[in-house]
Amino acid sequence: MWSVVSAGELPARERFDWFEDLVTREVMPTALSVERPADFQAEAAVLDLRDVRVARFAFSPLRSRRTPALIRRGDPEQYQLGLIRQGVTVLSQHRNDCSAGAGDLLFWDTSRPSAADMPTASGPVRLTLLQLPRDVLPLRPQRVDRLLGSRIPGGHGVGAVLAAFLDSLEGHAGQCAPDDLPRLGSVVVDLVAACLAQNLDADDQLPAEARARALIQRIHDFVETHLGDPDLTPAAVAAGHHVSVRTLHQLFRAYGDGETVQARIRRRRLERCRDDLARPELLGRPVQAVAARWGFSGPAVFSRAFRAAYGLSPTEFRALSVKDVRAERTAGRAARS
Repeated sequence: MWSVVSAGELPARERFDWFEDLVTREVMPTALSVERPADFQAEAAVLDLRDVRVARFAFSPLRSRRTPALIRRGDPEQYQLGLIRQGVTVLSQHRNDCSAGAGDLLFWDTSRPSAADMPTASGPVRLTLLQLPRDVLPLRPQRVDRLLGSRIPGGHGVGAVLAAFLDSLEGHAGQCAPDDLPRLGSVVVDLVAACLAQNLDADDQLPAEARARALIQRIHDFVETHLGDPDLTPAAVAAGHHVSVRTLHQLFRAYGDGETVQARIRRRRLERCRDDLARPELLGRPVQAVAARWGFSGPAVFSRAFRAAYGLSPTEFRALSVKDVRAERTAGRAARS
């Protein structure tokens, strides 16, 4: 699903020009400069989700300038939101200046001049970029403009939920069917809108459906964070989000992809246990310890649930998985020798 390109296959003297051309074509016309072009490295990957495009970038520190002339040359008329994964970025736009590091979000408008600097001392930059047509956000532009050139915390609130969703998207988008991608794009739009609204104190501007979809994603993130808690129940989930259990069940009926709250908790616990049981380095950890780590109340309950889900006992699954992994590693060593 991800379309990946890299400067690594090019001669060193061509890499920076290649990246500048890539940014101009895929993001927006921008003037880039770098201190040591001969040492420049970059790679990128793009995922189209209909209403929104997600791009991953990794590159050497540089300076970026988006001037009025470059805007006239080409403007996708987008809001763009960048999640900094590594490095530091200093951004200026719309009379705002900010500095952002790993875990922070940056927000800008392609139709306005901007400047961004990535200090060489901070090392390579990695970011995930969201490209959103301005008309997909259900917020008044006059309010949204207040956040241009601003740092948005990605460590708490809806920003943290958005960052977690992007982590999941980067790791699992390849497992999705093409028909799933537009729905994932809608989730991204809802989370971006909710994140901006939260930072503008403008939640009342969001349509009810967008608020509900953003809430269900916050609930999914809460469940992931608390899977190891044996007291994670629908009542605990509801209390953590200040809604009634009835409202929680209604949300899942409308937006839960056919799963109940309890079914999602059980499925994700089983998947985490399955992942641990397949890891050879955890072979010394007892099966019951794996089950307890992910919130199962006892080995008998876990064993029955695991067999019902995967057709094997946990011990049988572990033996087969570890055997397969070792066989793959042996074949890989043989191929390299």
